[in-house]
Amino acid sequence: MRADAQRNVDSLLQAAKTAFATSGVDAPAKEIADLAGVGVGTLYRHFPQRSDLIKAVFQREVDACADAAPTLAAAHPPGVAVEQWLRRYTEFLATKRGLATALHSGDPAFDALPGYFMQRLGPALGSLLDAATASAEIRADISAKDLLYAVALLCQPVSDEGVTYNERMVALLIDGLRYGAGTSRPAS
Repeated sequence: MRADAQRNVDSLLQAAKTAFATSGVDAPAKEIADLAGVGVGTLYRHFPQRSDLIKAVFQREVDACADAAPTLAAAHPPGVAVEQWLRRYTEFLATKRGLATALHSGDPAFDALPGYFMQRLGPALGSLLDAATASAEIRADISAKDLLYAVALLCQPVSDEGVTYNERMVALLIDGLRYGAGTSRPAS
């Protein structure tokens, strides 16, 4: 892909992420194109179907979240790295509320995305958990899969509450991960 075309794709994905967070996945194509500083034709050239754009945004965000794990592991003690990664994951989930509806719509275009999600995020979180349990900073009786699902459930929209509420619930979960650290059984 030419450099200018790659810049257009990057701009479109960032614009779609922004538009999806504010207007949902049904945000008008013109809104996305305008935010990206390109024409609607450029949007459709790169993403002929709405599902193509949704999948690309989702995969890009999953990759960014997964890729943050080694950076956090290098910059922080293991328990803090887990906490920081879970907070990043919480932000990812909070900004993807419209995507969740699309992903669970039954559209076959999205069938592979749950597997992609677990394939990328499971090992990323798993490596952080392994280090944190080895250093006795986090309890050892929870798996990466359990934790990914628990945080996702805590990030479900609650009527009359915003994202701050979800963040507080995840903070409680993080505190609970520290309880009994070094004395728990390994996850099965």
